[in-house]
This record gives sequence, structure tokens and C-alpha cells, in this order.
Amino acid sequence: QVQLVESGGGSVQAGGSLRLSCAASGYAFSTYSMAWFRQAPGKEREGVAAINVDGMTQYPDSVKGRFTISQDNGKNTLYLQMNSLKPEDTAMYYCATRRGRLAWWALLVSGNYNYWGQGTQVAVSP
Repeated sequence: QVQLVESGGGSVQAGGSLRLSCAASGYAFSTYSMAWFRQAPGKEREGVAAINVDGMTQYPDSVKGRFTISQDNGKNTLYLQMNSLKPEDTAMYYCATRRGRLAWWALLVSGNYNYWGQGTQVAVSP
């Protein structure tokens, strides 16, 4: 079965960097679209980065230029490099995946993903 396990979260000061990892297993990694979402208490879950099966990436304006999504097919691992972190980036971060390709406008929509990890906490202090 599909399993996703996030790691790499922690506490960092504003302006710092952090790299999150998502280890995937139980499916053909290269044939799935993948994404990172985050959710803070009392707020809606929001997409922060996505990568299609063809390698195309998508980011919202809130993180564009600061976050970078990538994947290593040999390791079946998804990454999220986060630079210039802000206090408003504080949230639980989740990786997600679904089989096949998504349209560019659907890549950051949480309802389009079938499988989710348990999350890793990111806390950014001012």
C-alpha cells in the first residue's frame, strides 16, 4: 500500500532554512504527482508546492522564490527546500500524492490527492 513518511521539521529563526523530506513506498513513484501542503491551527490547509509526473512545478505566491520542490526517483523521496522562512510559515507540513498527472491549476488543491503522510512540524520564530 502507499505510504508517505515526512521528516526534517523543526524550529528555526526567521530568515533561516529548512529541508523537509518525504519517503514514499508501495507504489511506482515516477508515475505519481506529488505535493506539499501545510496547515496551522484554525486555518485552512493550503498547498505550498507541487510537482507533476512530467516534472512541472507549481507554487503559490506566498512561497514563490523561497520554496523549492524536488524529487529523487532513485530514493523514492520528495523534498521541500524552504529558504528565507517567515513566522507565518509555521504549520504542520504534509506530503501528498496521487496517481497520474494533474492540470496545472489543480496541483495545489488538496482534494485532488488520495494519499497523505502524517506530517512534520515547522516552527519559525521572529
